[in-house]
Amino acid sequence: MSYINTIADLEARTYGLTGATGFNNQLLKQAGTVAGIHVSHDTNAASVAGGVGIGDVGGLYNKVFGQKVWSMLNRECNALSVISKRPYTSSGWRIMTERPAGGSGNALAVAANSDDGVSAPTASNIGSATPRADAIGGVPENARLDNATDGLAAIAPTYTTLFTSPKIIAHQFDFSELAMEMAAIDDGIGDIRAQMREDMGKHHAEVQNKMLVMPLEFYLGSGSSESLDLLDRNYTSLLKVVSSSAEIAQMDSDDFYSLKYDNNSGTDDADNEGMKRLYGTVRGASGSGFLDAQVDDNNDYSATGGRQLTLTVINNTLRLLREAGGSPKVILTGYDTIQTLADLLQAQERFMDRKEIVPTVNGVRGTKGAEVGFRVSTYYDIPLIPVAAMSKTSATSNPISDMLFLDTDHLWLSVMKPTQYFEDGIASGNPFGVGTLGNKALYRTIAEVGCSYFKGQGKITNLL
Repeated sequence: MSYINTIADLEARTYGLTGATGFNNQLLKQAGTVAGIHVSHDTNAASVAGGVGIGDVGGLYNKVFGQKVWSMLNRECNALSVISKRPYTSSGWRIMTERPAGGSGNALAVAANSDDGVSAPTASNIGSATPRADAIGGVPENARLDNATDGLAAIAPTYTTLFTSPKIIAHQFDFSELAMEMAAIDDGIGDIRAQMREDMGKHHAEVQNKMLVMPLEFYLGSGSSESLDLLDRNYTSLLKVVSSSAEIAQMDSDDFYSLKYDNNSGTDDADNEGMKRLYGTVRGASGSGFLDAQVDDNNDYSATGGRQLTLTVINNTLRLLREAGGSPKVILTGYDTIQTLADLLQAQERFMDRKEIVPTVNGVRGTKGAEVGFRVSTYYDIPLIPVAAMSKTSATSNPISDMLFLDTDHLWLSVMKPTQYFEDGIASGNPFGVGTLGNKALYRTIAEVGCSYFKGQGKITNLL
């Protein structure tokens, strides 16, 4: 029986070898040493999961090419690599929505006086959203239990449950027997299967990165004629996770979708129902304030609502995130915004620091004394991760990319199945399996984005 407690366990189960020694390790390693694909170059070894001999190249399609794309998802400098990966172990998680007393705001709220005219606290006041300042835990000597006068009454935090379903991301391709033969004879491409696997693997990785920075306004409700009804089949975008009911209301108030995509014709006031739905809950509903991230959108998504990026805007967001208990680990944005920030700092004779970071399955990690990974710019020692496909949420002309401030301790990708590669067909001696005189192949990954603390995530949009 195998147990999956970490992403390393899941990788070992998906890509590992199980030899006579009982080790279950990554494909290119066995018993802790790099030994190549073969074990003692024994081409008859049957240690690959499923009992297929290593000497049979067909038995390696699932292992080698799937693991290569999985590595691309975790080690390239992009949106998908900056968040940590965790095994998908449950379809939901509990989250505290309100303190036992003191409300659900960023700071514990207390009342400055006794406005009820009672000299001693009551049970209802002790557990209220604004308890009396003299009723938050201080009790007399030998205090009586369950006695509100002495300051003791049963209180408890409020919880809710968020739900999520794993998303299946798959890309299929095929090639005919004739194309495979002609590639080796006529145009000199050689092994067309190897070329297609490489290019389709890159596409599989690129698409998943794009899903994470999908514009928020694409998540329209079914009441809109432009609604993308199948968008929820993709990973949930970080632009949707890091949002707030106020931002969505502002988009609705300013007819943002019509301004940006309908050339201000006003023919469709897009329904924002889909933008509000998140993890089985609706933003803006009663008691859903815990879903609101820190969003600076200038409170104006009109055609003239954009504003210049300034250091004050960035510093205010960082301050508010830290006051809310967040600790931003990375800033995700586009190359244009990084250039604008660099120009701002240079004008003040201040310069961006740079540091080495290594994207891994555990998210972005710094390295000390190691010349590996990527060298990226930082702002207040927070890495600035460039993403070419970053969204530009603004109805003004010539906007620059949004900025996402991510606390990756509370933001992750739940992985049910790491990337795997499947291929069958006439080259494998089984044309009946695919029903054509050729080969069919498929890359597939199953995962979904999760977040356990929304107030610790931040976003700056509507930038020029």
